[in-house]
Amino acid sequence: MLSTQNADLAARWSRLRGEQPAMRIRDAAATLGVSEAELVALGVGQTATPLTTDWRGILNDMPSVGRVMCLTRNEHCVHERHGRFEDVQVTGPHGLVLGTDIDLRLFLGSWKHGFAVREPLKQGERLSLQFFDAAGEAVHKIYATDETDRTAFDALIGRYTATEPQSLKIVPHGPDATDRPDSEIDLEGLRKAWAGMKDTHEFFGMLGKFKVGRVQALRLIGEEFARELPVRALRESMEAAQQSGLPIMIFVGSRGCIQIHTGPVKRLVDTHGWFNVLDPDFNMHLRDSGVARVFSVRKPTEDGTVTSIEAFDAENRNILLMFGARKPGKPELEDWRAIVARVEKQAAS
Repeated sequence: MLSTQNADLAARWSRLRGEQPAMRIRDAAATLGVSEAELVALGVGQTATPLTTDWRGILNDMPSVGRVMCLTRNEHCVHERHGRFEDVQVTGPHGLVLGTDIDLRLFLGSWKHGFAVREPLKQGERLSLQFFDAAGEAVHKIYATDETDRTAFDALIGRYTATEPQSLKIVPHGPDATDRPDSEIDLEGLRKAWAGMKDTHEFFGMLGKFKVGRVQALRLIGEEFARELPVRALRESMEAAQQSGLPIMIFVGSRGCIQIHTGPVKRLVDTHGWFNVLDPDFNMHLRDSGVARVFSVRKPTEDGTVTSIEAFDAENRNILLMFGARKPGKPELEDWRAIVARVEKQAAS
């Protein structure tokens, strides 16, 4: 039986669904002033099954279920990729999923709650695993598809169903860190460290060492390494890649997962304020109004310069990163560099 508080929330959500049946659960949670995990948890015993927090076990067993659809999103961008879990590596709070199609970087310290969710639809049931952080915000979701081995998926859920009651304690996120004044940044030291990078993965350590915000560093570092571009440059870069058939990499992250698409993008569609990629194995939905700043960024590596287009919202939170397709040990695609150079030239004209 639901508590009085939960019964009230369930009634309010029921009314909202009646008024706006197409509203997504994330938006419904924001409208109702609660977390998404709290709405999912209302279905425990009917549509939702709490999972144990054995994230490593769940991920290691995912290859058994075959093809799925993985979804990672932030406030302004949704990244959906179809494929199989292949090479799963979990070490402590960090995980990697490496494969032909599914490519994930996992930060499992942020994973606090998990549910198997069975949503009734007109054409059947939509089955998923949904994982949430301490604030009840979704960090990653895995959906069964027509190509999923449902028997294996059900067996996995059975293995990791929580046998003890799960407490859904919600701890809101604290405020984002505030950048130090520009005048306090050791800009000479930052430029020297940036120029000396051997691998793109050194970037975040460098920001921490110099206690500089990411966008702050991009603003200050100088045009040799970063240039601020008009917001339209993000779309122009993707459209240029689509027109040329060039394979690119699109990174979209939540607090607990970065999900990566590698390959061409083919079908680009505008719908009601969203810019979309609608390809058979990859969908992306980008909220146009959420993009506040766009930069082209160059990072030195042992394989040569690596160039990216990076988008941020009004709070300087990263929305997505875009690169030319590449693997470690291989130089960057010259065609990708040409696209970025062309976008920069258009911005300067």
